[in-house]
Amino acid sequence: MNVQPIKQRFGIIGNSPGLDRAIEIAAQVAPTDLSVLIQGESGSGKEVLPQIVHAYSARKHGPYIAVNCGAIPEGTIDSELFGHEKGSFTGAHEARKGYFEVANGGTIFLDEVGELPLTTQVRLLRVLETGEFIRVGSSKAQKTNVRVVAATNVQMLQAVTRGTFREDLYYRLNTVPIQVPPLRDRKEDIHLLFRFFAQEAASRYKAPPLVLRDDALQLLMAYRWPGNVRQLRNIVEQMSVIEQTREVDANTLRQYLPDQSTALVPAGGSLSAASADSINERELIFKFLFDMKSDLNALKEQVKALSGGQPMPMPTPMAPVYREEPLYMPQAMPAPGTVSIIPQGRPDEDIDHTEVEESLSLQEKEKEMIRKALVKHRNKRKNAAAELGISERTLYRKIKEYDIP
Repeated sequence: MNVQPIKQRFGIIGNSPGLDRAIEIAAQVAPTDLSVLIQGESGSGKEVLPQIVHAYSARKHGPYIAVNCGAIPEGTIDSELFGHEKGSFTGAHEARKGYFEVANGGTIFLDEVGELPLTTQVRLLRVLETGEFIRVGSSKAQKTNVRVVAATNVQMLQAVTRGTFREDLYYRLNTVPIQVPPLRDRKEDIHLLFRFFAQEAASRYKAPPLVLRDDALQLLMAYRWPGNVRQLRNIVEQMSVIEQTREVDANTLRQYLPDQSTALVPAGGSLSAASADSINERELIFKFLFDMKSDLNALKEQVKALSGGQPMPMPTPMAPVYREEPLYMPQAMPAPGTVSIIPQGRPDEDIDHTEVEESLSLQEKEKEMIRKALVKHRNKRKNAAAELGISERTLYRKIKEYDIP
């Protein structure tokens, strides 16, 4: 199939086999009414393929609506997609049609479909299965004839495994899958895209277009482009405005490329900021639990020394005790969460013991460790975060959460 006319019509730049295959599948599936799921990394250009599907289908004269599911708040997304009746919730002063009702006879593109709440996924599955939907606040089912094309940048099977996306909805949307290749797998297209964006920026800003030297071109090809085509366009825009010299060398280009140690996408998949924060928090909790165990071991050593009439050993800072010694317990068992301190004396004497309350709250230990790290590094948060083994972003959030001065 010749995809060149489609590229010209929709302004698609590139000749890589992966890109051509994605365009070819979109054009072939367009005359049918099958659901299509487009998968690819953020910024790779997924949004153009639903337009191809719509333009080459029998619905091309019907409405085409693109919805970014990730940009709509969870509390209002059902109303946006399926509409609502007057008075169905606060602020619903009049009835409103949803996108599925407005797009009747046409195509609806659900971008970032993996961000849909589970309750909305149930409603969407009903539309796909029966063509019926119910407005928010209504009990009357309405019919719609809509072709659904969805796109996502998350690994859907992983989302199904985690329970954040319904398995039945995934297979219903994934009737025809289309994979959009990332820019790092389209190396033959990188220079073409750069020249196109440079010419576009030159026309916009009334300046000569940027030209790459050989060393800059090699650097451009070697970079992995975690932001894909969107990142390349942004960098060309920046250089077109900022740089006075129109000939770009490697040193100049390197100033606009983020450090690869922080920008690269891991080989096994992407790691979001939320996932990184979650991992850092787990590491911090494990560190606190380890420190609590060390403190308890040191306390047991002190109790043993007191009960045996020996001088109390002073704990060595940053040197946790790992020995699991048996703890002498009096006949009267203390309440849970307390530790008995036995004063010096004969074991057979009737003696009183003092119960010392010890906080076992993870939050308190967390606050204490953060305060110690900040004091140690004189409030230099970058160094304190490194000491705690967490990111600066996590440390800032913890300081705000615990109101640490």
